[in-house]
Amino acid sequence: MARGYGIMAMDQTKDGYQSVLSQIVGAVYGHGWLYYVTVGSVLAVLCLSANTSFVDFPRLCHLVAQDGFLPKPFAVPGRRLVYSVGILFLTVGAGGLLIVFGGITDRLIPLFAVGAFLSFTLSQTGMAMHWWRKLRDTSDAKGKQEPNGASRTKLAINGLGAAATGTALCVILAAKFMEGAWLTVAVVPCTILLLRAVRRYYDEIDRQVLQGSQRRLAIRRSNAHLVIVPIKRWDRVARKAVEYALHLSPDVTALHLTALNGPESEDKGVKLRAEWREFAECPAVRAGLPPPRLQIVHSEFRSIVAPVLRAIEDARTQDPDRPITVVLPELVEGRWWGYLMHANRERRLRTRLLRNGGHNLALSSVPWQLDQTSPEEAIALEEPAPAVADKGG
Repeated sequence: MARGYGIMAMDQTKDGYQSVLSQIVGAVYGHGWLYYVTVGSVLAVLCLSANTSFVDFPRLCHLVAQDGFLPKPFAVPGRRLVYSVGILFLTVGAGGLLIVFGGITDRLIPLFAVGAFLSFTLSQTGMAMHWWRKLRDTSDAKGKQEPNGASRTKLAINGLGAAATGTALCVILAAKFMEGAWLTVAVVPCTILLLRAVRRYYDEIDRQVLQGSQRRLAIRRSNAHLVIVPIKRWDRVARKAVEYALHLSPDVTALHLTALNGPESEDKGVKLRAEWREFAECPAVRAGLPPPRLQIVHSEFRSIVAPVLRAIEDARTQDPDRPITVVLPELVEGRWWGYLMHANRERRLRTRLLRNGGHNLALSSVPWQLDQTSPEEAIALEEPAPAVADKGG
């Protein structure tokens, strides 16, 4: 039909480009509804064929990640029991190639050809090496060379296949190097170096984590650990965090960080100390516990990290082996846009403490969900409404 209608492949870089199939359908049926049904059907078939890559490439990444040559998220199945990270990586990579090459698929053919023939060459060479080693091991085990027709035949077939595909690979590289094949030549070695770097990273982690892990627990009596609670003000969020801290240890210190100077800062400090004395110290004393301490620390550079780290270092100077726990009160917003409405300083503080807190530091997050009903409100909701006297009418 293409010969009969005189249809030829068109240049994708020119305006008005149509595929050969689109030209044939348009010449036979015109550009009515059947034309769009046919082209849509072809698109559906192509999408189905792309499913092969989106199924097998994430699975391949899963196997490589299990061996430690890719980041571990590639090996973890997602919520729908597929390897979501591999799918997203393939999507971004394929989209990036289309953007770089302007959506012209003809420019991607050299990349496909080089990748395909490189894979063929590697697989055929690997099988040839397999049969070669099998013949060598058989010869070494029996002490003399014995005929093994099946292995020799397979070695010859795979060796011939490796030579043929390798030759084709060299021809394609030479012919299509400036048309895009150079990208594969540059990317493949860089990918191998990257895979080896990932493996070295995981090997270094195992070396540090597993070294000395076969020792028994070093259990010794120590003083109750120190609990530090950074608070912004006295509210329900701070109260919940302090209550949790008192359950952990009787030695609790609250840190209030201020960057203000002058009468306004002093007024806020006086108010906070009064609230702390009434709502924190007095209840603890009545319960027979040591009263929690309150420290108001001035932060010169408006940083919340440095004063907390300084308090940890001061405690560590007095007792280097004493465990320290930092309790972080955290406001949790259930709405998707709520995260943008808050400074989220607690999360940044947690990240810095995890990096620079030291070996004997533990972190605990005490979340407070917004719209959480208070105990008083819950009791009020459970009480029946008072009856209203009927006055008639």
